[in-house]
Formats: sequence, structure tokens, C-alpha cells
Amino acid sequence: MKIDRVITAGEVETLDAVTGATPSAVALHEGVITAVGGPELLQACRGSDAKVTEFPGATILPGFTDAHTHPVWGSVDAETGLDLAGESTLDQVCRRVGERLRDLPHGEWVTGFNLDVNVFDDAPGGAVFEREFPDAPVSLMTNDAHALVVSPRVVELCGLTGREVFDDASQVVVGADGAPSGYVLELQAMDLVLAHYARPPVAETAAHVAKHLGLFAAAGVTQVHALDFADPSEDVLREIERTGELPVRVRASPLVPADSGVAAWRHALDLQGVGGRRWEVRGAKFMLDGTADNGSAWFDEPDCLDQNTRPLWKDLGAYRRAVRFFTGHGVPTATHAIGDRAVQFVLDVIEEVGHPERGPHRIEHVESVPDDLVGRFSEVGAVASMQPTHATRMTRADQSDNWSRRLGPERAAHGWRIRDLIDAGATVALGSDWPIGHRDPRVTMADAQLRRPVERASVPAVQPDQRISASEAHLGMTRGPALAAGLGPVAGRVAPGYRGDLTVLARNPLTLTPQDQAANPVLATVVAGDVIRHI
Repeated sequence: MKIDRVITAGEVETLDAVTGATPSAVALHEGVITAVGGPELLQACRGSDAKVTEFPGATILPGFTDAHTHPVWGSVDAETGLDLAGESTLDQVCRRVGERLRDLPHGEWVTGFNLDVNVFDDAPGGAVFEREFPDAPVSLMTNDAHALVVSPRVVELCGLTGREVFDDASQVVVGADGAPSGYVLELQAMDLVLAHYARPPVAETAAHVAKHLGLFAAAGVTQVHALDFADPSEDVLREIERTGELPVRVRASPLVPADSGVAAWRHALDLQGVGGRRWEVRGAKFMLDGTADNGSAWFDEPDCLDQNTRPLWKDLGAYRRAVRFFTGHGVPTATHAIGDRAVQFVLDVIEEVGHPERGPHRIEHVESVPDDLVGRFSEVGAVASMQPTHATRMTRADQSDNWSRRLGPERAAHGWRIRDLIDAGATVALGSDWPIGHRDPRVTMADAQLRRPVERASVPAVQPDQRISASEAHLGMTRGPALAAGLGPVAGRVAPGYRGDLTVLARNPLTLTPQDQAANPVLATVVAGDVIRHI
């Protein structure tokens, strides 16, 4: 047995059923686990050049994977824009915008993200910014990242008219007077505004991304699934590896635009396998619908505003052909589907075309589905990729939030059915959707167990029947993402032959309350056998 590193701790929590003595050491060679055991592994490498790293009393686990992130644009926004998370009133939002304006030269844009649409009493719009900040260019992304609320000055600078025609269901929303209201809905419309944002050079962007991936690592993450690969992602990741090492692995899946044709599909296909030491392009991302909060999701029945009834893809046959195209070329897909009709359609297509050899197709978000769709995930082999903190931090138990009010009591009660999907035999992969959701996997997993924000004990649980156990939560951020990426035989476990990606915590989280799990210190992460100490 070849060994070039041994990592010891108080115990190794494999998340598998273990008989006999609890292991306390992991041996590795060239970044791959060769053995899991006890003191005998130290004896096996005695007299060799093998490195020994000790964490007395700590617990080694499979490395955590965040199954849904946007690390490049998220890092840029986090460093250059206003993070409006937690601002629950329009006055608070305007206060933050005003503070930023005072720090900027006249005429520079104020950009932000994580805007809660619940701050608007009526339909979101930018008129308030003109009243408060005349002629100031203000553009704020909503907390689902599927819309912008912009000031009249931005409407003017971008030449928005409300008469724009898009390939997908995007729109520049107009008011009763027929003029743009400042509500810019879905990606193709948003691009008309985002194209005017000042973007930092590649080296600066790379520094932002490296910083925030480092914060992922400090929270225990060893890999992220990036559900986009837009420019300048490739240049940024190459720049990070030119000057150093990525602190986590990155698996990126490029977005295939709605209603696109074969040329766009081939472009995403040609990117497959592009990568570096710790990053690679694998899979293709689709967006079949938008978001319930914006009225752009696809449900069987309309919401209280007579919206949420149509897909982003106008040509559903093109979506079906695209999934078949990628399946035929061995590429697994990940489809954003929030509404019940969207989820059903994706399940139907997956059942029709099957799965590629390199991994299963997956469905992202799955926010509200009826009973008859829950069992179909395991039947057709689709992975449910879900974000617990969207439920716990964007909706409320009393259903007073925008999402619940729009969908009504029955569909709101069917939100984020993680417990039911696990019980029905589905593979569930958990993630954050960062920067939309909370980055820390300890918080994600604690919220999934409590169905409320872990730090807010007085907040009632959202659909408490969907709580999951600590073990299930940790499997959702280790084994689940590995299976979702088609890496089941080589990742997501602490076992011989598996990647040497590990998370070292001060205490075994399976023995702690969710509250204590969220505060459990991350001592180190291990990526491909390289130890990164955080404490």
C-alpha cells in the first residue's frame, strides 16, 4: 500500500454504516484515499517520507460539496455591489443606496443584489429611486437573481422601451402609462442592463473569486458546482491557477440559452472537459422557467395575480431536442424548474431520453410539487438539487411572504419537499445558490434539519414535516452531489479509491444539535490530499 500522507483525528465519520472499531486515520497517495483505519496507518508509513497531519479530538468527514453556486458573478457582485440581504423595508434599502451614492462620483452606478421583493407594497418598480435620488443610476438585482429593479435614469441610459422582443419569456415590464416601470424580468431582458455594468479586469476578478472560494473552504467546502460558465469564467479560473491554487474544486456547467439552436448546443458541448488542475466544465445548464416571486415560473394553475403559468422556453420541442442532443453526446444536464408544470415536463423528458453514461440528469430548485411528482424522481432517476435556505429564509410559516401569497396555501404547503423526496428514494443534492443563498454549508444543513433559520429560535418552522436528520443533511452535501455529478464511485465518501477531499471539524456534527453544528469550528479542509488549515 502506497502512502504519502496520513491524517489523524479523534474519529473518522464516514457517514456509512460501520462495524467494529471507529476509524481515526485516513491514508492517501497522490490525492486518493488508500486506507481508512487507526494507529496502524501511522505504523505503515513509519520510516517513509509520508507527511503526517494530526487533529487530536477532531472529526474527519467527506468533504462538503455545495451543489449549486454562481462563484464568478457572485464574487464580483459581493465585492462591488450592495448586499441587501436582511433589508426588509424599502426605507432600509433606500438608506443603503443613499450611503453608497455619497461615496461615489456623480453619475456612477449603484448596483446591488439580494433585494427582497417583499419590500414593495405593490408591484416592484424604480420610481421610488427617482423620488429619493433624482437622476441617479440605480440597479438592484432581486434575491432570486431573476429580475432587476432599476431607476428611471437606468431605463434612459439603456434605452429601454418596454417594446423589446426576446427569444425567451423575458420582458421589460411597463406600467399603466405604457412606459417601463423599472422592473426588468428574466435573463435576456436583464442582459440589456447588465451590459452597462462596469466590470473589473480579469486579474481583479480573479482576486475576488479566489477570496470568496477561500471563504467557502473556510466554512468546510471542498467543491462547488457552478451552474454557469459565462465570460470571463474561463479566464478567471485560469488566472487563479496561474498564480496559485484554487482552494476548492469547481465543476462548471455552461448555461444553454432558452430557445437556442444547435449552434449554441455545440458551443456548450465543445466546452466539455475544458479545465485546469482543480476545475473542469461538465454538464449543461437549462432554465425551463423563471421564479415564483417574479411570476415567471411555470405552474399548472395561475397564481393570485394570474401569472406563473408559462415556461421561459417558448419552443418546448427545442428544449426536448436539446436534452436529447446532450444525452446522445454523453453530457448530463441540470434544468432549473421551480413550478410543478416545469418539474413535470422535465421528468417527462428525462423518462423519454434516458440518462447519459457520465451521470444523471438533475432538476434544480423543485420549489413546489404535488404528491404525484414526488415519487417520479426515483422512478426516472432524476436528481433533486435543492436549496434549504430558500425555504427557511425567503418564505414564512404564516405564508405572509410574496412567494406563499402568490401560490396560495396548498402549493405553499408543498414547498421544498426534501423529506418526502428522500423518503421516496430520490437522490437529493443540497446547495446554497450563492450569492442568493447562505454560503456556509453548516448553516444550510442546520436549516434543513430545523426548517427555520438556525440562529433564530423564535421563528416558526416552514413546513416542519419536511425536516431531515443530521445524517441526511450531511449526505445531501457529500454523497448526493457526488452522485449528481456522476462521481459516485470516486467522490463523496471516506473510503479507499475515493478522492482525498475531506472536511475536518472540531466535533462530530452527527452528535450535535443543529445550533451547535452551525457553530462547529472548521479546522481544515483537504482537497486532493492537500491540507488547508483554517484554525
